[in-house]
Amino acid sequence: MLPFEEVVVMARTRWKWLGLGLGLLGSALMVWGCRPQPASRADLQLWTLQLAPKFNPYMQGVIADWQEHHAGEPVRWTDLPWGSVERKLLAAVFARTAPDVVNLNPPFAANLASKGGLLDLTPWLPADAADRYLPSVWQAADDAKAGQIAIPWYLTVRLSLVNHQLLEQAGLKAPPRRWQDVPAFARRIRERTGRYGLFVTVVPDDSAELLESMVQMGVTLLDARQRAGFKTPAGKKAFAFWTDLYRQGLLPREVVSQGQRRAIELYQSGELAILASGAEFLRTIQTNAPGVAEATQPHPPLTGADGSANVALMTLAVPKQTSRAQEAVDFALFLTNGVNQADFAQEAKVLPSSRVALQQVEKALKAEKPKSPEDAQILAARSLSAETLQRARVLIPASPGIKRLQSIIYTQLQRAMLGQISSDEAVEQAAKEWDSYSKARWP
Repeated sequence: MLPFEEVVVMARTRWKWLGLGLGLLGSALMVWGCRPQPASRADLQLWTLQLAPKFNPYMQGVIADWQEHHAGEPVRWTDLPWGSVERKLLAAVFARTAPDVVNLNPPFAANLASKGGLLDLTPWLPADAADRYLPSVWQAADDAKAGQIAIPWYLTVRLSLVNHQLLEQAGLKAPPRRWQDVPAFARRIRERTGRYGLFVTVVPDDSAELLESMVQMGVTLLDARQRAGFKTPAGKKAFAFWTDLYRQGLLPREVVSQGQRRAIELYQSGELAILASGAEFLRTIQTNAPGVAEATQPHPPLTGADGSANVALMTLAVPKQTSRAQEAVDFALFLTNGVNQADFAQEAKVLPSSRVALQQVEKALKAEKPKSPEDAQILAARSLSAETLQRARVLIPASPGIKRLQSIIYTQLQRAMLGQISSDEAVEQAAKEWDSYSKARWP
C-alpha cells in the first residue's frame, strides 16, 4: 500500500494523508530514526513524518550525497509518527531543542509561524528559488504575515476511482465532473442499484474533502481579517447542497459518524460508485477486492465551475531557533531539488513540487511499459494524476485556525443534516462561533 494511503486508511484526518518518513543512516552520517535523541552542536537536525523504514534506502542515498559535498556537517535524522509531531515539536520549541529542518503540512506550518516559531526563509533563499517549484504550491507556503515559511516537497492529487459496473447498472456512461452534477448522479445510482454514489464525511476531525468542495463551489472560507467569509449566498448554497443530499438519502447515513476509512470499506465492498483517492491506492483495492478493482477506472476528480482540483502538500520548514539558518535552508533545497524529487516521486509514487522533477516524472510515465493489467491500471491513474496537477492548487487556506474552522462548520452541518436546524441556520451558527474564536485570537 502506498505510504500516504496507509495514513488515509488508518489515521483520522485528511492532513494525515501525506505522512511518509525517512530511515536510519550509517554511523558516518549520524542519522537517527524513530526516537528523538540528544544532538551535538555539529549536527544538522532533520525531523520528518512517518517515512521510516520503507524509504530508508532512498534517504540513505540522499543524505550520503549531501555529506559528500558537505564534509564535517553530519545530519541527525528523527522520524516521528504523525500523531505525535505537533506535541513534540511544540515541546521542542519551548525547550529550545527544535530541529533545524522539519517536515510539516501547510496548516501546522501556518499555526507554528503564527506563534513566531518559523523562520522567514526569504533572506536565505537564492533569487531563482520560486522559479524551481510549481507556482501554486510555492505560494501555498508563503504566509502573508510571516513570509516564505516553507519549501514545497512532495504532493498528491485525488482522483475519482469509479466502479463502472455500478454505472452500467444505473445506465450511466461516465461519472460527474462537477459538483453541480452530483445530486442527479447520486439519485440515479441510488434508485437503479440500491448503492450510493459517493461518501464525503462530516466528522469534524477527519477528511477536509467537504471543506475543499465548498471552495470549489465558490465559497470564501475566511476574509482578509480571518473572519467568516462563508456567510454569503454561495456559502448558504453549499451548506444546502450537502444538507439536502443527506436528508434525501443520497449519502450513506454514516457520513455524520464515520470518516474516510468507511468510504474505503464501502467502495471495496461494492457499495459505493466513486471513491476520492490517490492513484496508488488502486494497489490496495487490487489486493483486497480484485472484483471491484477490475471494474474500477480512474477519472478526473470532482471540481467546481473553474475546474480547479485540490493538491495536498508536504513542506520543509526551518524553526526560528536554528543557529544554522543558511545550512538548514540549503539542505531543504537539496532534498527538494529536481533530481532528488524525481527519484522520490518514483520511489513513493507521489508527485513532485519541482518543475524539473515533474517533467522527468511525466517523461518516465510515458515511457513506462506495464507488465500486467494491474500495473497498466495504476500507470493510467498516475498519468492522470500528473495531468490533473496542472490545474490543481491548495484549496484550503493555511490559516492557523483552519482545523478549528473545519470542526465548527462540520458540527453545524451535522445538525442541519440530522434535521435539528436548517442549513441557513447552520451557516449563521458556524459564522457566529468562528467569529467569536477569531476575534479573540486576531482582535
